[in-house]
Amino acid sequence: MFRAFDTKKFWRRPMASRPGIASIAPRRTRENAVPTKPCPPGTWSRDTMLTLTQNLAVVIAVMIVSMGFMIGLNRVWPIRKRYSGNDQIGWQLSVLGTTYAVILGFMLNSEWNNFRTASLNVDLEASALRNVFRLAEGLPQPQREQMEALTRGYAKVAIEQDWPQMQQGVVPEGSHAFNERMWKTLLAVRAGSGAESMALDHALSEVVSLTTHRRTRLLQSSEGLPAIFWCVLLAGGLMTTLSVSMFGSVSPKLHAFQVFAVTLLVTLAMLAIADVGSPFRGWVHIDGLPFERALQNMAEIR
Repeated sequence: MFRAFDTKKFWRRPMASRPGIASIAPRRTRENAVPTKPCPPGTWSRDTMLTLTQNLAVVIAVMIVSMGFMIGLNRVWPIRKRYSGNDQIGWQLSVLGTTYAVILGFMLNSEWNNFRTASLNVDLEASALRNVFRLAEGLPQPQREQMEALTRGYAKVAIEQDWPQMQQGVVPEGSHAFNERMWKTLLAVRAGSGAESMALDHALSEVVSLTTHRRTRLLQSSEGLPAIFWCVLLAGGLMTTLSVSMFGSVSPKLHAFQVFAVTLLVTLAMLAIADVGSPFRGWVHIDGLPFERALQNMAEIR
């Protein structure tokens, strides 16, 4: 026969003897400690992202170099001498351009999906924080007031400290302290009724979710496209642009437009990959609006 589960007796037991609690509570060790200082490239942070003005400067510089190379090549190797070989190299240029277009499109789509995933993770983290605040109303005193203060403090620290630090390439630590205090506060609760036990159980689940989404956010803020992929993109863009420049055309104006269009498209695509690939930095980034809305909701509830 099955016996009824006594929630009051469960939460009155010592913390070490509660089954499952030890596996839920996070332990801060040397292995999972998060660095708080800027790290060298290739570890936790990357080089400073370009602003919108710097992106435009890069586009203009690349276009000047590309068009200057085409003009210089036309003087050294006239178009009329290259036009006769278009039948032999035309299909090769087509294969090269198609291959690079597939690689470029795949990279851009992959980074955009990662950007959307990071944005969704931030929304889920803020949602878990709001749920913890609501569930705190069912806890006994003084843990109720403590959890409400901790949730507000978590949201404020995320807005005022986490986001500026992530934009600078620093892994934030402020919200981690509030998260640890939430664990300690909840695990110190002694529920006196079934409603309080249920609120405590759900609050623990939401703090687990909050911790998971926070760690995911830190990981996403420090990741980027590997260097080997950047080598492929840069080499492919260079070879494609050079091939278009060397391809002969009867009309010099048409040839200049082709070089201009291909160079502009390749440059914009790679800059988009660089910006979107760093979801919390650069010109296009994820802001802390979900936590601002969470603070507003908390103020309305009270």
